[in-house]
Amino acid sequence: MNLLFGARIALRALRVNALRTALTMLGIIIGVGAVIAMVAVGAGAQARVAEQIQSLGSNLIIVLSGAITSGGVRLGQGTQLTITEDDAWAIGREVPGVQAAAPSMRGTGQVVYGNLNWSTIVQGVTPDFLEAREWGVVAGKPFTKEDVDGATKVALLGQTVVRNLFPDTDPLDQVIRIRKVPFAIVGVLERKGQNTWGQDQDDIILIPLSTAKKKVMGVSQANARSVGTISIKIREGADMKEAEQQIRDLLRQRHRLQPYQDDDFWLRNLSEVLQTQEESSRVLTMLLAAIASVSLLVGGIGIMNIMLVSVTERTREIGLRMAVGARRRDIMVQFLVEAVTLSLIGGLIGIGVGVGGSYGVAYFAEWRTLIHPEAIFLAFGFAGAVGIFFGFYPARKASSLDPIEALRYE
Repeated sequence: MNLLFGARIALRALRVNALRTALTMLGIIIGVGAVIAMVAVGAGAQARVAEQIQSLGSNLIIVLSGAITSGGVRLGQGTQLTITEDDAWAIGREVPGVQAAAPSMRGTGQVVYGNLNWSTIVQGVTPDFLEAREWGVVAGKPFTKEDVDGATKVALLGQTVVRNLFPDTDPLDQVIRIRKVPFAIVGVLERKGQNTWGQDQDDIILIPLSTAKKKVMGVSQANARSVGTISIKIREGADMKEAEQQIRDLLRQRHRLQPYQDDDFWLRNLSEVLQTQEESSRVLTMLLAAIASVSLLVGGIGIMNIMLVSVTERTREIGLRMAVGARRRDIMVQFLVEAVTLSLIGGLIGIGVGVGGSYGVAYFAEWRTLIHPEAIFLAFGFAGAVGIFFGFYPARKASSLDPIEALRYE
């Protein structure tokens, strides 16, 4: 018996009990659909993490002010500015793997344009900050080292600030007031979106570091060179761990810390943090797919159960086929093809359910999904394998029947 003829017989047999066939396929449909939808949800989460890594900048290490001890009391993280612009310049100069080291200060301020105002993050930076964060300017131009040296009152606006202060106006060359200080807008930053902590990176205004210190945030003479953060971009191909250790050793040396003393700064390797999140998302995807695959196994058990019932119902038919010359192999192929056909039809319907479910999750739950063709082929192939595995025993049982006893069965 060839496979095409067997498939025709299988379809005819399945049509005889259409309701039972549909209920049997339901497990396969749900299983395939669930696998595709769950993998799409997990892949969407992985893609989101990858975007966050890209938005923060690749190979990025952040240096923050650390905890200090005063009068025997250990104060909290960042209670005093312990890092300086000079630390940033030393890191860029003395650590071989560093491509850019950008000091910055961060604060909040009310920004006014005409009769509109907006409270946002105001960050004093140097031109190296844009390189370290891989942050482009989509309109206008970035400010220069001369702007930092001269403490000029120029600003770069994030997309969220532009949307709230200039809904219908070109912001370039307009004048805004930050804490009552006028600033000319020289450029608009490209969109970054939310970071991994859920903060809107576009709700920000960048101004020269010297301008931020002298005219907006204010610094005392005692800490005139202090900064809140140093953003460090490591060269492509350089060892992040080695660079991180070299930066720590250099800062401890510059801050004259003894071996028994704790760091008075805090190093955060963002690449490691985000790679850990990406790995967690990958594990989540595999877990979701494994859970969804249980539905396929349940569907396979349903197929085996129905095929056993079908063998019992068609015992006389099997005996008659054998009596007119059908070989045991032909009987096995007939029932195996029937089981696989049942499974593959359910798989095809399940693909439609899975793709539709993925778009439904994205639309109603506002959860990003990403459908991979590999997941579809894998789920469909697994459905076929389930049909073969769970259909083999009923097919073997049918082929093992004694023709005489089968003809006598009532």
